[in-house]
Amino acid sequence: MEAGSQPSGEKIGLPAVQPAPGYACPRLRLHTVTPARCYACTLVMPAFVQPAHCSLTNDSRSANGKLTMPKPIADCLQRPLVLFLSAAIVFASLASANASEAKIQDGFQARDLNGSEVALSSDLESQRLTVIAFLGAECPMAKIYGPRLNKLQQEFGQQRLRVIGINSNSQDSFADVTEYAKVHGIEFEFLRDANHVIADQFQATRTPEVFLLDSQLQLLYHGRFDDQYFPGVTRSAPTRADLKIAITEALAGKPVAVAETNPTGCVIGRAGKSTAVPAAENSITYAEHVIPLLQKHCIECHRAGEIGPFEMTDYVEVAGWADTMLETIDNGRMPPWHAEPGVGNFHNARSMPESDRQLFRDWIAGGLKPGAIESQIAAKPTEVANTDFGDRLEGWPLPEPPDMIVEMRNRPFVVSADGIVEYQYFVADLGLTEDRWIKAARVIPGARSVVHHAIVFIRPPDGGQFRGVGLLAAYVPGQQFVPLPDGAAQKIVAGSQLVFQMHYTPNGSEQPDTSSIAIAFADEKDVTDEVYTLIALEQEFEIPPRTANHLVSAKLPWFPKNGRLLSVAPHMHYRGKSFQLHDKTGRPLLSVPNYDFNWQHTYAYRNALPFSDIGQLQINVGFDNSSDNPFNPNPNEWVTWGDQTWEEMAVAFFQVSEPRASNKNASKNGNRNKAQPRTKAQMAKRQEKIDRYVARALSKMDANQDGQIARSETSVVVRHFNFDDFDHDGNGIATKEELIQTAKSLYGK
Repeated sequence: MEAGSQPSGEKIGLPAVQPAPGYACPRLRLHTVTPARCYACTLVMPAFVQPAHCSLTNDSRSANGKLTMPKPIADCLQRPLVLFLSAAIVFASLASANASEAKIQDGFQARDLNGSEVALSSDLESQRLTVIAFLGAECPMAKIYGPRLNKLQQEFGQQRLRVIGINSNSQDSFADVTEYAKVHGIEFEFLRDANHVIADQFQATRTPEVFLLDSQLQLLYHGRFDDQYFPGVTRSAPTRADLKIAITEALAGKPVAVAETNPTGCVIGRAGKSTAVPAAENSITYAEHVIPLLQKHCIECHRAGEIGPFEMTDYVEVAGWADTMLETIDNGRMPPWHAEPGVGNFHNARSMPESDRQLFRDWIAGGLKPGAIESQIAAKPTEVANTDFGDRLEGWPLPEPPDMIVEMRNRPFVVSADGIVEYQYFVADLGLTEDRWIKAARVIPGARSVVHHAIVFIRPPDGGQFRGVGLLAAYVPGQQFVPLPDGAAQKIVAGSQLVFQMHYTPNGSEQPDTSSIAIAFADEKDVTDEVYTLIALEQEFEIPPRTANHLVSAKLPWFPKNGRLLSVAPHMHYRGKSFQLHDKTGRPLLSVPNYDFNWQHTYAYRNALPFSDIGQLQINVGFDNSSDNPFNPNPNEWVTWGDQTWEEMAVAFFQVSEPRASNKNASKNGNRNKAQPRTKAQMAKRQEKIDRYVARALSKMDANQDGQIARSETSVVVRHFNFDDFDHDGNGIATKEELIQTAKSLYGK
């Protein structure tokens, strides 16, 4: 089939659909509005045979909520055969599957990236098993699994396993595909299916998507490579290596136990294949309507050098990625923002209104019309006068350059090509010989394509006077910079260091990173309000195994009575499920019903909240330790507090401001969530918590079991971040008495 031609509409036991603009459903040969939304099969098809790519979407409902459908489908369903349509569709699914296998057995001939002929045929004696893998040049999962296919061929090559990689994306140029093969070291045969002829032959819809064939080109396995990666989900290791298991079983002469899984990943771009509705009925174009939408919601991350896996800066790219983009928009993964609508008003909210979502749907349904395209979306320039810092200052919020840029260390950290990179911590000296006030700080990611988020803390020198927990700045891709209020600044004392907490997401090739932070100082005479960060946490919890909703609560023990709440940053690990923040009346100030560890958001209030109106802050944290949680390292374990990701934390950071005039009388102006005088039973419970805290700290950190904890015995997180909380005299040793003192401060008097 030539690119842009109309599908053939073959008969497979269904009433013929009159020729009309539209796609052919790749499984059932029914009329659809786009390849991803098949109205007819969704309306009448039993769920157990419903293709995974079909879903009933908002664009199949009228304004009054009733089901509607394109006229060709309506005509089809009004015929007498509608009485038997459900049974016919089941038959059609089986017939289509048989037709698909028949087409696969036809094989193909093509040329690889070097111009050499690639033939798939049952006549070739050299092949015992063949893996056909559909890959994309910019799809994050395809970047991960391309190198893994190399390893698979190396492992089974001597047993006559052949791997053929195919790129069928309309948006991937020959240069893109060649660069992908070079960067990821592709060693197997690899070709570009420019008009997605082979993808149509195999009825492939995703990248990566694999087909395992025997020597007669009989289909043995189809679906995903393994179950480690899903869109938005990364496991530490696969729980089932589906393709490898299928190969092993086939080579042993056994039937493949699991012959079909659902491929996950990016939708293969088939842009321009047809037009869904006549142009006269839909005048939405890329140039006039879609470019402004992308500039508003997407371009900050999806442009050259940023963490977005593909660029949205030209028509061909966007048209090819359109179905994947709509899928992530409709399921709420993009734009990434997890606060519940209607609870709190946030300066940096990144939600996309339904009107914009519908506009994008309508553009796809209207045939992806380009309109009058100039060339590309222009990146927003950053204007910083007279700076020697080069191009690192994109997004710097002030008209004047920063006073200093501090790198996380003097050599790059190399991010691995794949797998999970545990949080990394780096300590940097500022060289300050006097106290200073910071009015602006912005993290500058080095390797933007792999820096998922970064948080920078201030670590004061031993004995240095300091307020709060020292959180200075954070970076999350696409998160808007929120300036401090006029006259507000954060104090940093002489001799302080910075601790960089770095979270990386590998993209298929090694990446060196040297992230940094830009800082601007204020004159002390201009500072009217001091900004610092408070913390609410609960460490005494145990999450039972296989528990889907375990709740933990904590209160902010102290806050400045005449201060204001600027922002909130929840923090849990892989089992974190939900987060709520309430004031003294129970009024919700923030609700995160679906917490995502991969997105460490700071929620900055558009209008700071006076503590005089709040009265009290309580957090309620939910954890999911069940097998239904795809992030869960092990649902069969009891889980307690810890800094490792397989342990848990129940923490919230609160950025607050307080008038400097009141700082000297902070104890008078502060508000502590005081309980009534404790009963004897409550005092016993408090002592039990203190004893348990000390015992657990010694158990986890006292490596030589001498009854005290040396700084060198602790993990890098504790060593660089909060060891000073235990070591009260600053001698590098936390004694049992110091641990007791720390526990008493946590659990009140």
